[in-house]
Amino acid sequence: MISFKGAHYPKEVILYAVFFYVRYGVSYRDLEEIMEERGVTVDHATLNRWVIRYSPAIALKAHSKKRKTSSSWRMDETYIKVKGQWVYWYRAVDKQGDTIDFMLSEHRDEEAATTFFKQAINQNGLPDKVVMDKSGANYAGLANINLLLILAGFATMIDYARLKI
Repeated sequence: MISFKGAHYPKEVILYAVFFYVRYGVSYRDLEEIMEERGVTVDHATLNRWVIRYSPAIALKAHSKKRKTSSSWRMDETYIKVKGQWVYWYRAVDKQGDTIDFMLSEHRDEEAATTFFKQAINQNGLPDKVVMDKSGANYAGLANINLLLILAGFATMIDYARLKI
């Protein structure tokens, strides 16, 4: 449970402000005006403190309520333009097509693929199988993860299937 002990505002007001900031990415000064329109006078510095204090706890609570992902992942990467800069977009989806995790990277290499797999596994657990394209970098990243699993004493490794595209 998130503790609002010592807060001078009701928890509903704090949660609304933090949700609005995180969901819509408005500035603190704009959020101050939005709250003012709703009859709540609060300074933008206070809003900043609320976001810093409560957003990690809210994210942790939301993560604990997240449904389990399937044991078979489909992983790929593509090249997209974000704010005028080309980056690689790594993503993994499960059997139902729901996004498991994603990551943006400046490079398409073994290090980026390994980082993506570590991030996805830390958030969602180990998959039984990962289906991916013929990218050598992705294969090397998954091989690194399997090596780490062996060194950590896990008997099982992640199986992989490569698509012939």
